[in-house]
Amino acid sequence: MTDQDRPEPQPGAGAPVGGAASADDSAARTADTVPGPGLGETIAAAARRSGLGQLAETETSTGAALLGALGGIRGLCETVLPGLVFLVLFTFTQNVPLSIGCSVAVAIVFTVARIIGKTPVTQALAGLIGVGISAILALITGRGEDNFLLGIWTNAAYAAGILISMLVRWPVIGLAAGYLMGDGVAWRSDKRKFRVMQALTFFWFLLFAARLVVQVPLYLAHTDAATSALALTKLLMGVPLYAPLLLVTWFVVKGQFPQKPVTNERRTASQK
Repeated sequence: MTDQDRPEPQPGAGAPVGGAASADDSAARTADTVPGPGLGETIAAAARRSGLGQLAETETSTGAALLGALGGIRGLCETVLPGLVFLVLFTFTQNVPLSIGCSVAVAIVFTVARIIGKTPVTQALAGLIGVGISAILALITGRGEDNFLLGIWTNAAYAAGILISMLVRWPVIGLAAGYLMGDGVAWRSDKRKFRVMQALTFFWFLLFAARLVVQVPLYLAHTDAATSALALTKLLMGVPLYAPLLLVTWFVVKGQFPQKPVTNERRTASQK
């Protein structure tokens, strides 16, 4: 073939023209990292079930709204009372079976009351399962501190998951807020929103990490006094830290995503 017979290269057929190909490659890489529709809907559903989702269902962020996001008065009692019963009984008796048995009994009463009242049992049942597993561990070993081993591992798992989400630049609070507010993952292309979501996620990481820093040494002490202190710190570092951080997170999310959240009513209307 002579030089005259050889076809001339066309724009786009060889080297990229004006950076078009590189731009397409970048867009393709971005698209590859976006969660698919199924995963996105799963994330959105999980966000709606979270405390953040409960706050999003209300028009105003009042104390009543926060209380509702925490499960109401009954939900708070279901969360706090089993641990409080263990703390009081173990502090005064150092009797592991008695303290654990009464704690489990309280959780059972709450669950049965919900079943009889035909109210949602998810929160009470989850609490009962957690209390039951913890009780079994403590009864097997005969050590009161093992009643908190499941909680310690749960905090470690949350801390690790949140930290990983930050390191891979998909902060979990950003994912939850994005789908909850109908923004999907568009917030990742906004540097300001991305930094804010990273910061919020970091504060949640600090919550779980702080629990570990305080509770693990108390667990490893293996003394009755340390076990009582462990029970007390679990109560103090539970709802009292979770509730204000949840509220602050919601205020920041509303400021970053001014559009109304995707509520159940709006989803139903959009599907008609």
